[in-house]
Amino acid sequence: MSAFEHPFLVHALVAGTGIAAAGGLIGYFLVLRAQVFTGDVLGHVAFTGALAALAAGVDPRVGLFAATIAVALLLGVIGGRRRVDDVAIGSVLSWLLGLGAFFLTLYTTSRGATHGTAGVSVLFGSVFGLSGGQAWTAAATAAGICVAVLALARPLLFASLDESVAAARGVPVGALGLAFLVLTGACAAEAAQAVGSLLLLGLLAAPAGAAHRMTRRPCRALLLSVTLAVAEMWAGLALSYAVPVLPPSFAVLATATTVYGAAEAAARVRGDVPV
Repeated sequence: MSAFEHPFLVHALVAGTGIAAAGGLIGYFLVLRAQVFTGDVLGHVAFTGALAALAAGVDPRVGLFAATIAVALLLGVIGGRRRVDDVAIGSVLSWLLGLGAFFLTLYTTSRGATHGTAGVSVLFGSVFGLSGGQAWTAAATAAGICVAVLALARPLLFASLDESVAAARGVPVGALGLAFLVLTGACAAEAAQAVGSLLLLGLLAAPAGAAHRMTRRPCRALLLSVTLAVAEMWAGLALSYAVPVLPPSFAVLATATTVYGAAEAAARVRGDVPV
């Protein structure tokens, strides 16, 4: 029996491919703009949002998108600059984690012990558990994120490389920064479905970090980031399918981390480590 005759694997590949492509695009700009920590915060926000939705009895995806996009905008506003201030991020992180624990307790106590694994699914993802409708919805949403990022790519790249010059040339760097954070929030919500809220930072940062180590040319690095993210998603899903004891989120992130480590080592051998 062919592996592709298993619907759960096909659904995971459909959703995972779109999510990885969006993560590669967003991750490239997160690394370039030194906003990787924002992705970590949004991962914790995704945990809280999904559990809040479950506690309220609605689809967890509603909570995922609402929470991550709202907090991404909040970070952009309270940061006071186009690039989010790390102090502003740290100020909300601990509170959000505690809030997530509260919603988890509320959900499990109100719905019974049979729902006790909900927190684990939100934290570590359940890409093999997606239905056909969920997979195609995730892929379509990811495609929309990719189109939006590509539409903003040129001015966003300019603003990321030299913000002052971009502003002097009339580029709306503030609005671009906020728009990028909204897309980052949506991407974080998407990625949480595949690798979980706790591990989504790896999907955003590792392929992009490896691409930055492999080339300094922006367009080539952007394409490489997407290619690596998709290839690592496929490899991780194939590895998890072949070795069922490996959770898909772990297999995907282990592959991405290995590639990043190899790229970092190669860059150091060449004496070409970006600051």
